[in-house]
Amino acid sequence: MDRMRLGNKVAIVTGAGSGIGRASALLFAREGAKVVVADINEQDGRETVESIKKNGGEGIFVRTDISKAADAENMVKETVSKFGRLDILFNNAGINPLGTVVDTPEAVWDTVIDVNLKGVFLCSKYAVPEMIRCGGGAIVNTASINAVAALPNEVAYHASKGGVAALTRAMAMDHIAQSIRVNCICPGVTATPILTKYVRESKNPQETEKLLLREQPINRFAKPEEIAQAALFLASDEASFVTGTTLFVDGGYTAH
Repeated sequence: MDRMRLGNKVAIVTGAGSGIGRASALLFAREGAKVVVADINEQDGRETVESIKKNGGEGIFVRTDISKAADAENMVKETVSKFGRLDILFNNAGINPLGTVVDTPEAVWDTVIDVNLKGVFLCSKYAVPEMIRCGGGAIVNTASINAVAALPNEVAYHASKGGVAALTRAMAMDHIAQSIRVNCICPGVTATPILTKYVRESKNPQETEKLLLREQPINRFAKPEEIAQAALFLASDEASFVTGTTLFVDGGYTAH
């Protein structure tokens, strides 16, 4: 039997109730990690944990609003209390309301930045000291192709994901001497609940979906499981010489 890539590791996955987060939590568990499923949606999060357990893995659910410092701190405390250590943090949770700078309400802007960018900051703030205590670790952040390529009507999301890419580089340099690697993935258009919501809330859902698909050089959307594989690589010891990088998993979108 092949050695599991995350054997004896403890991992937190935020936004693990659905989409890329759920696919990653299940994959991490299959690869030997004890997984903390963090999500604001309790039902979805507990369903992910049940799936982990049905497949022979080990995991717990911690309800977490990553935009709140107390929740982020509690998430890490619960992890260490249950499993004794923390090796991997996958900062994946995010939201994507639509809007231009003109029609995005200030409160919506603040919420997107709080979840997508400040959430990465807060979860890392409490995770890093535990990783230092354990001798090192790996942090993977979910940015987006929108960190470098613009799609219409998503200004807050774009700004937040550009910030995640920059924060990733800064964290990587700050903690490289402590054996903590920090990288981010930039998924392309992925078949997740966020995509479904984006299409549904657009002015012309059918045309929006056709347009998005037409712009994919690979001629399809990504599967959450494909993005999860990239997160697994960056979280594993196979990426031991990789830090501060941005990995595009976009089917060629940013190459054309």
